[in-house]
Amino acid sequence: MKIQNYLAVFSGGMLGASLRAGLGQILPGLTATTLVNLLGSLALAWLTFGLMRGGHLREWLSLGLGTGMIGAFTTYSTFAVMTLTNGFQGLIFAGMNLIGGFLCAGLGYLLANRGWSHA
Repeated sequence: MKIQNYLAVFSGGMLGASLRAGLGQILPGLTATTLVNLLGSLALAWLTFGLMRGGHLREWLSLGLGTGMIGAFTTYSTFAVMTLTNGFQGLIFAGMNLIGGFLCAGLGYLLANRGWSHA
């Protein structure tokens, strides 16, 4: 892999993790985790089916945005811990993240295929 790809993933990861941490400072834990996972699902589907598939992004940029930024922004490790440690509320939380994630990914796919990814 080229050095610019590593740097893009590293830089995108720093940005995504910083955005997630900032949101965690503003919103309560379960709300922040759900929001980043839903937004991340939508953004990754839109990016994948709209920009990357169409060849609109260079390799380093798609890696930086997808793997780096969105990968660090979403937080499925926190999702797993919160699901297991919050009893019944954890089950509701898990359902919202899983079902909502699929719905948001579908929305991202639809937006990409309706021209929302092309300038």
